[in-house]
Amino acid sequence: MRQDIRELATGVCELLAVGEPAHPSRDASFGPVRNEIFEELVGLGFRSVALETDRVAALAVDDFVRGGIGSLDAVMSDGFSHGFGAVEANRQLVGWMREYNQDRPDAERLSFYGFDAPTESTSAPSPRSYLEHALDYLGEELDLVELLGDDERWSRQEAILDSGTSIGATAEAVRLRAVADDLLTRLYIRAPELIAATSRAAWYRARVHANAALGLLRYHQQAAQQTDETTRVSGLLAVRDAIMAQNLLEIRTLEDLRGRTLVCAQNAHLQRNRSTLQMGGMTLTWHSAGAILDSLIGDRYAVVISTLDATGLDRVTAEAADAILPVVKAE
Repeated sequence: MRQDIRELATGVCELLAVGEPAHPSRDASFGPVRNEIFEELVGLGFRSVALETDRVAALAVDDFVRGGIGSLDAVMSDGFSHGFGAVEANRQLVGWMREYNQDRPDAERLSFYGFDAPTESTSAPSPRSYLEHALDYLGEELDLVELLGDDERWSRQEAILDSGTSIGATAEAVRLRAVADDLLTRLYIRAPELIAATSRAAWYRARVHANAALGLLRYHQQAAQQTDETTRVSGLLAVRDAIMAQNLLEIRTLEDLRGRTLVCAQNAHLQRNRSTLQMGGMTLTWHSAGAILDSLIGDRYAVVISTLDATGLDRVTAEAADAILPVVKAE
């Protein structure tokens, strides 16, 4: 591990972000480097890793890593979004974490988190399963059929790609956002009795689901905005990164007394300066999760931007990072 990363890891930061030059499904060079960095950071007191994958789905990965629930094959298939479960370096990381945790007390075990919204590049699912989980935990019933309709009308690509087809601005969607917000409020109102009857971990899991539902509904709301396409799509990227930042802050609440957290995602999600993406003839700009975190927690967030070679940064400027980590591209 490079000395400058070690210095950041032993400083005041609680969230150490190491940006990936490309998604692991597109370039395999960074994964083994990330795994090596995390193994060394564990020796410096880090106890968790958060990857750019669905926050809810990753709960199953953490169940396996910390408690041996399920199988490695199952969690790699069901516990990752974006196709990242097929990445060999991710499989190696999860397997190593499970092996590390065996025969260790709970306080010393490593935790695995996703911190992304449950969305893909051109689609976002129905919030049904997330709302149902929160309702089940609260012991409440609510007929969601009329408000949700067929899940396919939410998950089809047109619901995100075409503002005129999106249902995010319908009366039903507006009502669902109020429902999700009320569920989240009732989780807090009833927290003492709910936790006494179940566990703190079960309460947090219900909150993760309620937040996922609310985030999805906000994402669909942005998809329905009747504005120019550059502004609309930039807004979708901004909503997703805001969800990422919120998830990372919640992860730190859970991990605060156990140790620090390594965060890994594509550079554009973690850099401090405004992110820019060229897509479909549009120049999209938004504040990344890293920029949001930097503004909220300052020095407790540190970021290292990685590159596939030492010659420069692809759409990311050096001012975004505390350090730059060159990664040699595998042949």
